[in-house]
Amino acid sequence: MTNGRKVVWGAVVLCGCFVFFIWTPLISQSQGMLTVSFLDVGQGDAIFIESPSGRQVLIDGGRDRSVLRELPEVMPWGDRTIDIVIPTHPDADHVGGLIDVFVRYDIQTVIASSVMGDTDLWRTLETEIDNEGAEQLTAARGQIIDFGDGAYMEILFPDREVPHIETNTGSVVVRLVYGETAFMLTGDAPVAIEKFLLALDGERLASDVLKAGHHGSRTSSSKEFVGAVGPDFVVISRGCGNTYGHPHEEVTALFANMHIPVLDTCKNGRITFVSDGVEVRQR
Repeated sequence: MTNGRKVVWGAVVLCGCFVFFIWTPLISQSQGMLTVSFLDVGQGDAIFIESPSGRQVLIDGGRDRSVLRELPEVMPWGDRTIDIVIPTHPDADHVGGLIDVFVRYDIQTVIASSVMGDTDLWRTLETEIDNEGAEQLTAARGQIIDFGDGAYMEILFPDREVPHIETNTGSVVVRLVYGETAFMLTGDAPVAIEKFLLALDGERLASDVLKAGHHGSRTSSSKEFVGAVGPDFVVISRGCGNTYGHPHEEVTALFANMHIPVLDTCKNGRITFVSDGVEVRQR
């Protein structure tokens, strides 16, 4: 073998060792773990979930293309497929970025609320979903999405067809469970829906992490609902300097009075939790 070939083969072996020693610990760390990332997409929601079995879910996509900057940071390099996308409701700050997601990624299944949007943006997203050819399901209370290995997602609301109600009220509410741990993800569901869920099964709402409804607006996060969820952490997904004044002072005061730590995508950027099925910790 010539010296030139020896150099080339040496470089190949060195690169292989580098990849092995860098990526093997990362892969082993993620095995058996549920990962939930609240993406930094400005004023809006986008939540990326990877189950212990490797199933991936994107709940909402923010207002704009910011989600395309965030996804490569939480997905494996070169991955261009997402198993499930859930647009919680048709408002722009939840679905605007999904248009680009459907262009860039291969989506297998879409689970959406039956609440109807009447904007050009929503109609454009509907067209992209149709063009994708993904399986389309209407979110309904009682649906269980089983990820295997003890992880699943349960849809708590809507409990019926809701095509003509106000869009926030028609938000998809899900509880993500892995072993003894859980995440409560409420979209923009208002206090009226929180009360409805409390009346149905208040004892089954307990979760380690609560995403504050409607970006910390006073229209969500009632004391009774937050008390029933009993979270160790609250996440507020919002943009800095937003024109809505989110989060509202009375909501942050409620969390403070209940001694619940609050994380905020404006202040903290992307927020990621991992669960081994026994406890949840922030990464």
